[in-house]
Amino acid sequence: METPSKKPKISSMTHEEEEEMKHNISQLQDQVQHISLSQKVTKSKINGLKKCVEAKMDGMEANMDGLEVNIEDLKKGVEGLKGGLAKLLQEMLPNGKKVVEQTHNENKINVSHDFIESNVERKTHHVPNIDMRKFDGEDPVTWIL
Repeated sequence: METPSKKPKISSMTHEEEEEMKHNISQLQDQVQHISLSQKVTKSKINGLKKCVEAKMDGMEANMDGLEVNIEDLKKGVEGLKGGLAKLLQEMLPNGKKVVEQTHNENKINVSHDFIESNVERKTHHVPNIDMRKFDGEDPVTWIL
């Protein structure tokens, strides 16, 4: 019980149609190759850009780590300066008095103003009046004097 096999139909294409089909197939193959090459080039460009971005990110991370270290060093330095200044002020001030108390002592301020006013009045009596020339910028003698 075999099924009778059918004979394949012989193509009824003409020679010209067959050549046109071969030509179209050749064009399609060329397009596929071109697309494949374009994809490979694009993929390699993307991989290159990806590596470049990764390298830059690594560099930025290294810079950030360096900045964090520098900031920590600066904080330590500022703390050291604060401690040094506090020690210096304690050594300079008698009996550990605060600078604010000394600068806002009203009795000292009043005495200082009185002393300054009395000295200014005494010293201004012996200063002679000086004849000042009017300076217009053209007189060479005024330039020299």
